[in-house]
Amino acid sequence: MSSHPEQSPLYIKMHDEDNVAIVANDGGLPAGTIFPCGLQLIEQVPQGHKIALTDMQSGQEIRRYNVVIGYALQAVQRGQWLNESLIRMPDARRLDNLPIATVKPAALPALEGYTFMGYRNADGSVGTRNILAITTTVQCVSGVVDFAVQRIKTELLPHYPNVDDVIGIEHTYGCGVAIDAPGAEIPIRTIRNIARNPNFGGEAMVVSLGCEKLQPAKLFPAGSIAIQQAEQPPVVCLQDQAHVGFQSMISSIMKQARSHLERLNQRQRELCPASELVVGVQCGGSDAFSGVTANPAVGFATDLLVRAGASVMFSEVTEVRDGIDQLTSRAVSPQVADAMIREMQWYDDYLKRGGADRSANTTPGNKKGGLSNIVEKAMGSIVKSGSAPISGVLSPGEKLQQRGLIYAATPASDFICGTLQVAAGMNLHIFTTGRGTPYGLAPVPVIKVATREDLARRWHDLMDVNAGKIATGKASIEELGWELFHLMLDVASGKKTWAEHWKLHNALVLFNPAPIT
Repeated sequence: MSSHPEQSPLYIKMHDEDNVAIVANDGGLPAGTIFPCGLQLIEQVPQGHKIALTDMQSGQEIRRYNVVIGYALQAVQRGQWLNESLIRMPDARRLDNLPIATVKPAALPALEGYTFMGYRNADGSVGTRNILAITTTVQCVSGVVDFAVQRIKTELLPHYPNVDDVIGIEHTYGCGVAIDAPGAEIPIRTIRNIARNPNFGGEAMVVSLGCEKLQPAKLFPAGSIAIQQAEQPPVVCLQDQAHVGFQSMISSIMKQARSHLERLNQRQRELCPASELVVGVQCGGSDAFSGVTANPAVGFATDLLVRAGASVMFSEVTEVRDGIDQLTSRAVSPQVADAMIREMQWYDDYLKRGGADRSANTTPGNKKGGLSNIVEKAMGSIVKSGSAPISGVLSPGEKLQQRGLIYAATPASDFICGTLQVAAGMNLHIFTTGRGTPYGLAPVPVIKVATREDLARRWHDLMDVNAGKIATGKASIEELGWELFHLMLDVASGKKTWAEHWKLHNALVLFNPAPIT
């Protein structure tokens, strides 16, 4: 909604049983505003923030999405701004006595006939991009690899027009780490599985220092990676005696890259069914509209993808922890529900060791956008998963081996979640935002969805989809879901997203719960 005076004030109530609603108008509304229903604002309320629809007593339940998102810390008047300072967050839901595989939705009809132009790989996976990725075993070589990548892009890549990009898989791992400690397997398998991402075409290339703890043989033990040109990935080791000077190292990397580029350049896009998509969904810079517009539209598109036989991953442990009962009830089996519970318990224990809890998730930006606490945020986050049964669970760093709707357990950090979804094998990423972020990933195209029209208008050359149209009545959730589904097929076929257009990407960040020595 525009904040122009001639436009009617509007609030959005998510469920009939809710006793709060959020202000929809751009710029918020001033004190004294009267809604068509007769509700009058006692004070100025920013856009996306909650207003009390009834008088409340201290300790009374506050409901949004027909879920208790907190308790009033004092008496509240009808029409009052109900911000986070007036709300006590509920205790976390216990992980016992949960509903297990109780929801049995009617099977939706298969969605057939939808295709995209992708790159088929020898291991059966399909890429949406054709990228040469140079994996590193230790952070020490990152500067050298970055220098080499720039040379390769300038001097070699123009001769290989069918190759989309050359990137370095750089990270802050490999030495000064407890390489065999509990939890150390997570970053190691993450790096290994990133190298297996479908968008890299099986052309694994590795640059090593030589003295690091994460030796190439540990990163890629025999049979751990299916590649096209050899049993094990070729390694350029910077400490080899053959290297005399910096330029010798660069020449070795470029020579090795040339052979990979020649093979990648022979690849051509071919018609692939939509079932070959592996989509990761995520939200960042969330606001109160995330669960109203963008995430429901993504959830609708998620259901379309599952009906088409594709794989969809939703993640972010702390952002779904408070809706665990909704997830375990949708599990296809008790085994899948138990796996979700194990991941939640592991993360509860991990946070406890660090002296933190789930409340640390909600950021200042989330609160400025109207989200009072992680319970409210979780309700808006879960809807990205749509309504399909949850058919599998991945631990951090694992590679996806099945189709359908998958819960991939990751931290909620945008960059770590994205990194783990890349490792899981996603070939397309959907990212919703209300506050705004220029987030992008070099290995996979990222479609960014704005929750509000104001953000879509101001960041018109960064946001790919305007879901704010749902809040203003210009489009339905169903219409935006189909729009997003068709856009995914186009992007998978080579259409560039805004992040790709500007070459924006965030660094990959490993999740390493093990000690640093």
